[in-house]
Formats: sequence, C-alpha cells, structure tokens
Amino acid sequence: MYEGVVQELIDELGRLPGVGPKSAQRIAFHILQSEPADVRRLARALTEVKERVRFCSVCGNVAQEERCRVCADPRRDPAVICVVEEPKDVVAIERTREFRGRYHVLGGAISPIDGIGPDDLRIRELLARLADGSVTELILATDPNLEGEATATYLARMVSPMGLRVTRLASGLPVGGDLEYADEVTLGRAFEGRRLLDV
Repeated sequence: MYEGVVQELIDELGRLPGVGPKSAQRIAFHILQSEPADVRRLARALTEVKERVRFCSVCGNVAQEERCRVCADPRRDPAVICVVEEPKDVVAIERTREFRGRYHVLGGAISPIDGIGPDDLRIRELLARLADGSVTELILATDPNLEGEATATYLARMVSPMGLRVTRLASGLPVGGDLEYADEVTLGRAFEGRRLLDV
C-alpha cells in the first residue's frame, strides 16, 4: 500500500480491463517519473475522449459526429451489414480493406453467465435497420467463441423470416499456423470451410 493519491492512481488504473495490480503499479510509477507536460497531454486526451467521442446513432460504432465515418460514407454499400460485437472489431475488419458495406455494433455478446441477454445488446436497433427491406445480406462476424456463436445463432433465427441472406465469417486455421497446434474445433471448422482451388 502506498500513500494517498499514489494508491488512488494505482487503484484506478487497476480497474482498467487487462491491467492487474502489478501493471497498475508500473504504469503509476511511469506516470510519476514522466515529464509534467506528458502527464498533462495524457490527462487532456482522457478528458477529450469522454467529452467528444460518442457512439454512432446508426450503427453504434465510435464516432465524433452524429454518424461515424463509415455510415457517413456514400460509397459504402448500404445493402450489406456486418454485425460485430465491439467497435474494435470494426477496426480489425477495416484493416483488411475487403469489406465495403456498413456495420452494426452490438455492444457485446449474449452471455448468461455474465448476465448479458439479448435485451442488453443493440439487437432492437439492428432489427429496425433491417425493417425497410433495403438490406440484402447480413454478415455475422461475432467472435468464434461460445458467446459469439450463441449470439450469431440467435440473430440468424431472429432475421430468418425476413428472407435475408445470412452469412457467418469463415473460421479455421491461421496463416502461418501448424496443424499439430490447432485444437479440434478450429481444425473441424477448417474442414467445414474448405474451398475449391482453381488451378
């Protein structure tokens, strides 16, 4: 235990996801040893992100305006929506430069253990976006884990009466991976998702 504000800083840093007590202590002492101008810049960035950043009124992605840059871009295909769990997933998909449609951020995944049900996610907003019939394909890009699979299955059942084309991102072996290290589920999905080679 440290005195006063030092312990308060360590406690607050320790509340961040992925930051344990030792990491919180290291970060706190890094801040203590930093130049005052660097600390002010960090404090200003934290304050500004809370004041200026919001969630897109259309898709739920992080935005500085009413709509995020993807929803505001007229070149994006409004007929294809990719459903993801978190804004960080949008960034990951955008880095591939493969997807030219729009997104819908759920804000998590169905997880009964954590007390997160369908009503806690942005599913109603998704259904409202699909109601006018302009969307032709829904890509379910939730995480390939138990919660992500449950969420994808739930969404697929919800939208099946709408007659949409519902697809799921393929999953399987990573590039550069070795077969011997792949678990059974990953290897099984790689077999299910195999494709014909054009020679």
